[in-house]
Amino acid sequence: MLDIPILETTRLRLTALTDRHFDDYAAMLADPASTRWIGDGQPLDRSHAWRSLAMLLGHWQLRGYGMWALELKSTGEFIGRVGLMYPEGWPELELGWMLKPEYRHQGYATEAGNAVLEFAWCKLRAPRIISLVRIGNEASDRVAERLGGEHIEDMDFYGSHNHVFAYYPPSPETRCAYA
Repeated sequence: MLDIPILETTRLRLTALTDRHFDDYAAMLADPASTRWIGDGQPLDRSHAWRSLAMLLGHWQLRGYGMWALELKSTGEFIGRVGLMYPEGWPELELGWMLKPEYRHQGYATEAGNAVLEFAWCKLRAPRIISLVRIGNEASDRVAERLGGEHIEDMDFYGSHNHVFAYYPPSPETRCAYA
């Protein structure tokens, strides 16, 4: 098993995606409301959801970082995914998030995103991170802005039009919990 760190926030646990998350993960990816803004915008069947999960775990092996399962600390319930991606062909290291519909608009993406950014600055020493947000996904635009993202350009990427938000590390004096 890969050594994927566990990050915790006030309400959330960011932990390795495992087969115990698969049923909930597959259900999230089968939901058109969840997949509307990612990939080709189409829901995934269980077979493709399994491949997605395997790719996300493989990313950790190849890059040393990736996506975490997002769980409520109070119940252990899977509510989505959040993390860092930089697969072949990507423009830069990207912060991304996806929540099950019933957990949106409660601040979870922002809370988790802040933990991931702190990890990226302190553990990976990343010089810059971006988020690609499909134009029209106003909720994710707002999350990126709350995370301190600066809208630097628009980009066509894999057949969709996207806002590109850039995040920059805080000053060196900022304390790192993960250093």
